[in-house]
Amino acid sequence: MPRLPKLPQAWIVTLSAAGILLITMGARQSLGLFVMPLNAGLGVDIASISLALAIGQFVWGAVQPLAGALADRFGPARILYGGICLMALGSAITPWLGGVSGLIASLGLLSAAGSGASSFSVLFGAAANRLPMAARGTASGVINAGGSFGQFIFAPILQKLIQAVGWIGGMMSLALMVLLALPLVRNVASGAAVRARPDAGGGESGPWRSIVEAMKNRDYLLLHAGFFTCGFHVAFLVTHLPGEIGLCHLPPSVAGWSLAIIGLTNVFGSLMAGACVARYRGKHILFWMYGSRALMIAIFLAAPRTDLNFYLFAVGLGFTWLATVPPTAAIVGKLFGVRYLGTLFGLTLLSHQTGGFLGAWLGGLSIARFGDLSWMWYADMALAGFAALVNLPIREAPVVPSARQTV
Repeated sequence: MPRLPKLPQAWIVTLSAAGILLITMGARQSLGLFVMPLNAGLGVDIASISLALAIGQFVWGAVQPLAGALADRFGPARILYGGICLMALGSAITPWLGGVSGLIASLGLLSAAGSGASSFSVLFGAAANRLPMAARGTASGVINAGGSFGQFIFAPILQKLIQAVGWIGGMMSLALMVLLALPLVRNVASGAAVRARPDAGGGESGPWRSIVEAMKNRDYLLLHAGFFTCGFHVAFLVTHLPGEIGLCHLPPSVAGWSLAIIGLTNVFGSLMAGACVARYRGKHILFWMYGSRALMIAIFLAAPRTDLNFYLFAVGLGFTWLATVPPTAAIVGKLFGVRYLGTLFGLTLLSHQTGGFLGAWLGGLSIARFGDLSWMWYADMALAGFAALVNLPIREAPVVPSARQTV
């Protein structure tokens, strides 16, 4: 398995980026725990809360290419500082706004925009520009694992806080926890970046020209299509899995621990994905990940709704949850190089979160219209199968032998 270069700076950058993602993604991926408390506390119907969170899913993705482009142009420091503070502000003002418009403003716009500015596109771009090609796969897996471990930490803590001090206390605590990411920014943003190398496509054509050229690329568009369905899947589950557990009349703790288990197992899935990126083509990794999701949902739908089965389902989901990110970023890097990786990978995240908007919003509509999520589960299973197949035609360069060696 390839390792990061034996340079303190490389490890500092990678682990600090993982720490930032641990906090921002851990907080963001746990917001589904607030759906039922917001429904009871504010009297806002679940469909409207789902709409606010769905807008947040889209905004998080829409900010990614912009944040990536600004970081590519001006460096990541100011983008990360601003994003973390904005995310904390959005959480802090949520209890005082109330109503659908207030939730859209706080969680759908402010918190989501801040989270997007301190997430994958900026962090992956910063790390990729400081590391040689052979180490980027491992680094992306480590950074991605940080976000997954954050979900494992945040979900049970927030569930306990909501039960102990109410949803308002839980939301204020969330805002304070987000600020813990600020001291790590200096480690990610300092030091000389490794600029574009002749290791994979791309050049100094400028971000806008790079975007135009990328959007004409058939393989890049196929990657977008698969990542769109990934966003639908993740947003649907992170928003409505707690509600599904409630509809099954299981205790709230099952929801908190299910999300935590997903996060913990995805730590291993992310590390495995990062290692596989250095050995196998990303499109084949994505095919097996998406295909396994369709199979797991089919098994879940046929099984009884018990505590144990939800936990087993969470274990299976966790191995691919956000482990799709390293191979997706790797394919973008192979196609276009790393000079504008933050920008171009940010665009794939926009596609991801467009799917995320639909997954979160349509789940709420399904509950309001039919009283359950049956149709959503079938749609999710079908889209997972589609995502598996659409990645196969991507014309991806084979892994170069040097990328398999220890650095």
